Amino acid sequence: MIKPILEGARRRYQVAAAEVAFQDQWQRAAVGVAAVAADAGHVTHVLDQVERFVWSFPEVEVLACVRGWADE
Repeated sequence: MIKPILEGARRRYQVAAAEVAFQDQWQRAAVGVAAVAADAGHVTHVLDQVERFVWSFPEVEVLACVRGWADE
C-alpha cells in the first residue's frame, strides 16, 4: 500500500518521498517527504497538496503529520 503513495507523490508533486520507519512491521509505516523551493510559501503549498493526496487513500489511517524546516 505504501508504494502507490510514494510513487504518486513523487510523480504528481515532484518531491522526494520514502518509507522512513517501521519497515519490519506489517500494517504500519512512516513516510518522509522532502521539498525544496526558493520560498517557504511554495513548499508549504506543495506539502499541503501531498498531505491531501495521502489522506485521499481510504484504506490508510493517518496518525500524525509533522513538519520541520531546514534553514540556511
